[in-house]
Amino acid sequence: MPDNDSSGGAPDTPGYGAWRTAVTVLQEAEPPHIPEGASGMTILVQWPPGDPGTPPHRHTGPAFGYVIEGEVRFELEGEPERVVKAGETFWEPGGDVIHYQDGNARTDAPCRFVVTMLCAPGTPMLTLVDEDELARRAHLRAPRPGS
Repeated sequence: MPDNDSSGGAPDTPGYGAWRTAVTVLQEAEPPHIPEGASGMTILVQWPPGDPGTPPHRHTGPAFGYVIEGEVRFELEGEPERVVKAGETFWEPGGDVIHYQDGNARTDAPCRFVVTMLCAPGTPMLTLVDEDELARRAHLRAPRPGS
């Protein structure tokens, strides 16, 4: 962008140059699909110490998250369980993939994270997965720690 733009800003005025270095890319991903007519939603999730989080579920579209505080135990179908710490990001493709864990990885501190997701129209933000489906898809889950 030229130093003298005509957008009404003051790019050459001291104090107006921070925009040039203010952005840090935290994650980039190419989701496999975005549902037609999708709507965007950003939520704040707050788990108390030791909370296991949402039961196994899935989303209709991709979700992108950033951990603000604490540590999140994160597990997607086909991927090993991992801990995402404050300042780190995660994403999931949505669709048919089961999201097994998103709970607080610590028993001594809360965790908070922000998630932006794209949802198919007329569907809930998330759908819980029942025990029968979990059993049918058990072969798709990555080996558990200690197993």
